[in-house]
Amino acid sequence: MASRTKLNDAETLELYRVALENAQTQPKIAETLAELGYDSVTISQGKSILAQTRLAFEHNRSEDDETSEAYAVFSKKRTELESIYVLHRKKAKIIFRKDPLIADKLAISGTMPRTQIAKMEVAKKFYNIATTDTVIQSKLARLKITLSELSAAKTLITQVETARSEYLREKGESQNATKAKDIAFAKIDDWMSEFFAVAKIGLKDKPQLMEALGKIVKS
Repeated sequence: MASRTKLNDAETLELYRVALENAQTQPKIAETLAELGYDSVTISQGKSILAQTRLAFEHNRSEDDETSEAYAVFSKKRTELESIYVLHRKKAKIIFRKDPLIADKLAISGTMPRTQIAKMEVAKKFYNIATTDTVIQSKLARLKITLSELSAAKTLITQVETARSEYLREKGESQNATKAKDIAFAKIDDWMSEFFAVAKIGLKDKPQLMEALGKIVKS
C-alpha cells in the first residue's frame, strides 16, 4: 500500500474499500484475519467507519462546490460594479474638477482606494449622493450619466453585498465540513493502520494475498 500521505482522499477511500471488501470475500484472507481478531463482525465495523468517512468526504466536496459557485457569482457582480463605477468616477472627476466640495462629497477626490472594502465604501457614497441630489444629476448628465444608470449601479451594490455575504457563509460551511472530514479520516486512518499491521503479520508468507488488500510487497 502506498503511504497515506501520497494518496488523495478519494484514492484513500477506494484503497480502504477494496481492502475491507477483499478481507471479507477472499476466503483465505478472511480465515487468516479472523484468527487474529478481524472476523466478519470486526471488518463490518471498519466498513461502517469507512462509510461515515465517505459521507463526510462527499459533504465536504459538495460544500466546496457551493463555495466556488458562490464566489463566482460574487466575483462577477463585483467586477461588473467596478467597471461601471470606474467609468462614472472618471467622468465625474472631469465634471467636478473645479468643484472640490462636490468632489469630496462624492468621494472622488484623489486616487481610487486599493482595498475592496474601501472601494465599495466610496462607490456606495458616490451612488447614494448621486441618486438623491438633482443638481449633481443634472451635471453628470452632461457626460451621459443618467439617473437610470445611477440607480442601477446602486442596486448592483446591494447585489454585490448580498453575494459577498452568501460567499462568506458558504466558505464558513466549507471550512466546517473540511474539519469534520479531517476528523473522520483520522478515525478511519487509525483503524486501517492497525488493520494493515495485523494483516501484514498474518499474511507475511502470502504476498499475493497482501496485494489483494492493496499492500504491495517488495520481492
